[in-house]
Amino acid sequence: MSSISHQMAQFALNLKYEEIPADVIKEAKRFLLDSIGCALAAVRNEDMQAMYRFTEKLGGSPEATLIGTGAKTNAPNAALMNCLLTRALDYNDIYWEQDPSHPSDLIGAALAAAEANGKDGREALLAIVLAYEFEMRWCHAAEPGVREVGWHHATLTQFVSPLVAGRMYDLDLDQIVAAVGISGSSHFTLGGVVAGHLTNMKNTADPLAAQAGVIAAMMAREGYEGPVEVLEGKEGLFEVLNNVTWRPDWLLKDLGEDFMITRCGYKAFPTEALTHQPISAALQVCRENKIAAEDVAQILVETTTRGADILSDPSKFTPKTKETADHSLPYVIAAAVADGNVLPDSFSDEKLGDPRIWDLLSKIKVVADPEIDALFPRVKRARVSVTTLDGSTYTAQVDHAKGSPENPLSDEEIIAKFRANAEGVISPQRQNKIIRDTWAFDEIADLGAYMRLLVAE
Repeated sequence: MSSISHQMAQFALNLKYEEIPADVIKEAKRFLLDSIGCALAAVRNEDMQAMYRFTEKLGGSPEATLIGTGAKTNAPNAALMNCLLTRALDYNDIYWEQDPSHPSDLIGAALAAAEANGKDGREALLAIVLAYEFEMRWCHAAEPGVREVGWHHATLTQFVSPLVAGRMYDLDLDQIVAAVGISGSSHFTLGGVVAGHLTNMKNTADPLAAQAGVIAAMMAREGYEGPVEVLEGKEGLFEVLNNVTWRPDWLLKDLGEDFMITRCGYKAFPTEALTHQPISAALQVCRENKIAAEDVAQILVETTTRGADILSDPSKFTPKTKETADHSLPYVIAAAVADGNVLPDSFSDEKLGDPRIWDLLSKIKVVADPEIDALFPRVKRARVSVTTLDGSTYTAQVDHAKGSPENPLSDEEIIAKFRANAEGVISPQRQNKIIRDTWAFDEIADLGAYMRLLVAE
């Protein structure tokens, strides 16, 4: 019996573009446009400017283009920078079953590896599809998910990125298996990067795991080897991380028959995924009942244990940084009630000191509801009750946040989100060109020309 990584590599090697259903290709294009918009919105952030400087100091062969600046570097450096730009605002996609993941964290690696190897749009789309198929299956592979026992989902991304990059580097079967072994031996990530007071590493962990796959593919191409049974072998993943029940059949389940990408969700808010239902409920109850921030006496948020614990610990009631605020359930609820929405500028320095938001923070209580927990992760319910100064209480309950497959974004809404993110970074004319070229991405022969469209003006 061949190893699991061998069987995954076989699929990555053999998948043909013509075998991918049209709706799957369409979804890959939609996620590409959404991710490019998220990246463009982040290019002028202070932390991204620091990473641009860092990337420039690394140097590297000019083979792949950086979003924002248009500078060229080697594929691993471009993968890290472009994946990080996509991730920086916590505004890209989300899939959450036993484990959470953001498969679009890998799009930057797919594009960098594809551009460096002279691939066209069809091959790059195939790489994006591979990223979603494997990343999303990993979300089912452990019960409870590895995040529940203290590991970040980048721990699982390290096994996906070499499959994506390996296909773009034209590796043979043994080389792709080696790349999985190389990457999968090196990037186990502590869940502490998204617990308590948060730092830039919250957004950087998964891009580093994406970059690791590109490095591993390049090493394997030169003849470097890695453990063949990195998952099921002695002291492999399943044996060492043994406080979960592994379900390895999920990693290969219906590959090539049931494409997972159509089940992934988009983010309507630039915040941690489990805040979306509570935000939606808070907005609904305030809009339906015409409640302003000044009318509020108390806000009760009923959510999962995770939402009440990790997203509402004491540090989340006094957020000092964007990274903490966009993972703070109390802060995003306060921002939603104060401003009628949660947008990227909800985490500006000015907003982090907004007295209207801070006044609401002291009125918010977050509790775990056992019935909601029992539904999770199949249904990610949240309930928000707002009590006004006159003693009236109004409640809204939301099971499916906007952007989820059950409550999807239309093409027009994807485009509107892209334009809002790209505004002030590139002109409307350039936005139009990017939209047209993304919808026709399978006709692109020169990826470098597409990437040059993504330079800030």
